[in-house]
Amino acid sequence: MAVHTVLLDFSFDPALGKTDNQVSNMLTKVENILKDYLHTLKIIHSMHLDGGFVKIFTSEKGCMVTLRTYDHGLLTITWEYYKADNQEPLLNLERVRELERQILEDIEDLKRSESFIPIKRGTFMRYYPTADERLLEYDIDKLLFEERSPFQRVQIVHSKSLGNMLVLDELQNISERDLIYTETLMRRGIENYENKEIIILGGGDGALLYELLKEKPKMVTMLEIDEVVLKACNEYMKSICGNVLEKRRDTNYEIIIGDCMKSIDKYIEEGRKFDYVFGDLTDIPISDTPSGEIWNFIMTILDKSFKVLKPTGKFMTHGNGVNSPESLIMYENQLAKLRPPVKFEKCTAFIPSFMEDWVFYQICFDSKP
Repeated sequence: MAVHTVLLDFSFDPALGKTDNQVSNMLTKVENILKDYLHTLKIIHSMHLDGGFVKIFTSEKGCMVTLRTYDHGLLTITWEYYKADNQEPLLNLERVRELERQILEDIEDLKRSESFIPIKRGTFMRYYPTADERLLEYDIDKLLFEERSPFQRVQIVHSKSLGNMLVLDELQNISERDLIYTETLMRRGIENYENKEIIILGGGDGALLYELLKEKPKMVTMLEIDEVVLKACNEYMKSICGNVLEKRRDTNYEIIIGDCMKSIDKYIEEGRKFDYVFGDLTDIPISDTPSGEIWNFIMTILDKSFKVLKPTGKFMTHGNGVNSPESLIMYENQLAKLRPPVKFEKCTAFIPSFMEDWVFYQICFDSKP
């Protein structure tokens, strides 16, 4: 069950916008064509707007239709209606495209057009943003888990193509098809984790811990603040985390629930050193400048992490999408300010649930004098 929003866009010569009669005649022609598709089309309001004109109609089954022109040479058609699961759509995509073709054939003033698959609103989340804020639609058909923790809204949804997927505060995090994310983050086959001591900052879905343990490390300590994430993933994401979230401690790993900053401060005070620190926390922000709460948090994490790394150790983390180069450059500029100095390598991988290429960093001390 959802509200369907259907969209059609057309363009016309902007010169037409200078004559109200021409625009009115064009809208009347569109209105007459719509009546062949929506039948009981009844106008309820029309008015001039700054830079254009709008007409609003009602139709059968509570459908509302809006026709709008813009003086810059655009005409848009928007209609919304409620559709139950067992109800046929008022206008399926085939009919929408028939309507589009008829409007273009019958109204010579209208040129280029674009039709869209209906946007489905008011149901469980189907749309998530890319790193550079483009809209992605997922084939999500079930909401399996939802709980608001003291830190965030935690959801597990099911996608027909991606399997179960963890969503935190309306942002996709990891799905059952995202092994490539974890393997790229840890540089499987390139880094040697055997008999190494490792910290994971975050990582509450358990995927990184699960995969690292296959590499026979000496000890992995995971510092995760949100126990609700662990609970949800342990129940619904076992294909990526196995049974590692079943208990908080085993012979070669420990999960500590709490603020990772406090644990790192404790390690610094004790003089403990590790071979690897994984920053599996927030992504690099999309912002105009490297400032603000999230940037400060990222830089604090970097500074503290290098204080617990061995001289040969590495800080491994995810960055952001390749379509956000400005933020990635800002991050790299911040790395250049760290003292002692560091150097980095980076790699990319296409992540199925992100539907885009993602950047990963491997950062270590710069041994050059």
